Amino acid sequence: MLIIAGLGNPGSKYAGNRHNIGFMAVDAIQRRPSFSSWSKKFKAEISEGEIAGERVLLMKPQTFMNLSGEAVGDAMRFYKLGPKDIVVIYDELDLPAGKARIKTGGGHGGHNGIKSIDAHCGKDYRRLRLGIGHPGVKDLVHAHVLGDFAKADQVWVSPLLDAIADNADMLVKGEDSQLMNKIALATGGKASEEKPQAAKKQAAQSHIHQARNAAQPKKLPATGPMAEMLKKMFGSKGD
Repeated sequence: MLIIAGLGNPGSKYAGNRHNIGFMAVDAIQRRPSFSSWSKKFKAEISEGEIAGERVLLMKPQTFMNLSGEAVGDAMRFYKLGPKDIVVIYDELDLPAGKARIKTGGGHGGHNGIKSIDAHCGKDYRRLRLGIGHPGVKDLVHAHVLGDFAKADQVWVSPLLDAIADNADMLVKGEDSQLMNKIALATGGKASEEKPQAAKKQAAQSHIHQARNAAQPKKLPATGPMAEMLKKMFGSKGD
């Protein structure tokens, strides 16, 4: 069994916040076929289903962000699971908006929800970080995190969440690099940016090839008026 926990704050007041992108991600997965309606257990909203033949428990802790670990820890112990059976999805200030990274273990990076999960579950769980961008000034971080996504953000928020939900089987099977590629393609990332660079390299090689060809000495004519003129000017090789 796998627990996929999205982090956020409960209530309509926080529903559209950047800090709630973890909730949004598990909501997107839950809307796919095979998942039950949301119910309440473990101080969380939960939904059970199956992905790629694996039983999956989706969680949205209702303890507020700073105590997220209480809910996830309760579920982990109830099902006799370990940190390796947990995936946590949450917002990341230090990633550009729309970018994603996944890894097992690591530091909390100042994220209070992750601090709480580390304390209640251990650190060796998988972390799917979703970039929300940094406002650039430390004093603006609180307002940025607890502010709603702007309408303009939907050009990347919706494709990002859809890519996670559509490729949740990769998340379950641990196909992390493939999942990152799918997300990058959906949000206009690296995979689509590498092609022009390859074309430039090819063009540069072609230019060098042309220059080399131009540097090769041209063969002088052996017959005709030009050959006769050159012969008068320089003589024949036997002279």
